[in-house]
Amino acid sequence: MSLNWKEIDLVLSELELEGCQIQKVLQSDFDVIALRVYGRGRGKTVLISLSPGACRIHETFRAFPKSDKPLRFAEFLNSRITNGRIEEAVQLGDNRIARLRVRQGKNLYRLYIRLWSNAANVIVTGEDGIILDAMRRLPRRGEQTGGRYAPEETMAETAPGVRREYRIRDFPPEPPEGGGDRPSNEGERSPNDRGRSLNDRERSFNGKLDDFYAEQGGNLSLESLREQVRRNWEGKIGRLSASLEKLRAKRADFASAEQLKQYGDIILANLDRIAPGERWLEAENFYNGERVRIRLEEGDGPAQAERYYEQYRKAKRGLEDLGREIGNGEAELAKLEGIMNALLSETNPLALRKIIKTGGVKAAPTLSKDRKRPGLSFRRNDWLIIVGRDAAENDALLRRHVKGNDLWLHARDYPGSYVFIKQRSGKTVPLEILLDAGNLAIFYSKGRGNGEGDLFYTPVKYLRRAKDGPKGLVLPTQEKNLHVKVDAERLRELEYCRVEKAQGPPPG
Repeated sequence: MSLNWKEIDLVLSELELEGCQIQKVLQSDFDVIALRVYGRGRGKTVLISLSPGACRIHETFRAFPKSDKPLRFAEFLNSRITNGRIEEAVQLGDNRIARLRVRQGKNLYRLYIRLWSNAANVIVTGEDGIILDAMRRLPRRGEQTGGRYAPEETMAETAPGVRREYRIRDFPPEPPEGGGDRPSNEGERSPNDRGRSLNDRERSFNGKLDDFYAEQGGNLSLESLREQVRRNWEGKIGRLSASLEKLRAKRADFASAEQLKQYGDIILANLDRIAPGERWLEAENFYNGERVRIRLEEGDGPAQAERYYEQYRKAKRGLEDLGREIGNGEAELAKLEGIMNALLSETNPLALRKIIKTGGVKAAPTLSKDRKRPGLSFRRNDWLIIVGRDAAENDALLRRHVKGNDLWLHARDYPGSYVFIKQRSGKTVPLEILLDAGNLAIFYSKGRGNGEGDLFYTPVKYLRRAKDGPKGLVLPTQEKNLHVKVDAERLRELEYCRVEKAQGPPPG
């Protein structure tokens, strides 16, 4: 709901901007700016929003967030009107266009604040009406640098029509009995009320507007922004919760690992009863006294028992890995829920909007992430290369530290390290970085004594885990081939680029 012309008049009369000095201009987003002004013994922050359905100007009593990077229009205004004085702050008739005349030194600027829901803009001109810049550059309307904007002339040429009556509404509006909106019964404020400066937020019309738009200001309202938070974070929490449920179900399956060991023992205890080619063994489980029926595969009795022992060992390792994964997942889930609750408790809509746009949480410093990451890390020309030193580190990197578009490299025909090149948004991996990673892949493999070797590489999303294979074993698809000769000088240079020191000797 945007302001009508009578409400804009009341806002400007309460603000009493004439004679105030502009100390700074802030811009938190492409459609919201704020003027920090000082006059009549106090400072105030004047919010100007061009948001559709909530176009407005009023004083805000909430902290105005700073943009993470300088925005064009605020930088322009700061270069022109900072330390300038406002000589005039009026609305042009009933057109919902406010005009501020600001003098800075010998220069006089006009700020036109057009609060039309479908064509809102802030336009800065000189005394001659030539546009110096606009918050929204609209070439089709001529609202760009070098164009001309003088709405006073258009108003003078337009014949007056039938004026629509408006009232100054109560904010927040209270619905009448029986539901539905009702117009304010307050009517127009008296001239004495309208001319009085109301510095008390709770008594001023500006304060009511600030509270109302914080709760119901369209896309900039707390209700709308909190709904965005719920959509974004509940989705993440839901996906993580579903993954945890799958891991817990898998852990329940692995919980029968002790039974596999028992089957191996029972087979060894009944070797004399197993005929060649027999597919089942029925015997007493001497651990609990029950009868069991054990499936047999091809091979003699000891081989049958060893098969169950191997399944037991894998299940035990799997339980340990699953326990770690579930613990990490539960910690991450608690963190996400904490972040969502903190965002939902934010009462400043402008601050909340900024948090949403910047991804919700500030990223931790890269170095702290590097310390927690297993393996070796090398940073070269802003590219991060990670080397897993054994099967456990290869597996941990694959599970928790790389994403689908990161590049995976591995020496062909030799066991060795997995090497990953972390993807950078909008960037293609340079040949030099690929050669760096290729040298590391050959050096940290069993084939490094050859001084050269073949390797294959592919994005992580084209890797498939080998079913029932050893930890970390993957099967690549859509891989490409690369032949690399180990370059000792390149490896020495990479040693200076290492950002994490290894614990223990390197493999191979």
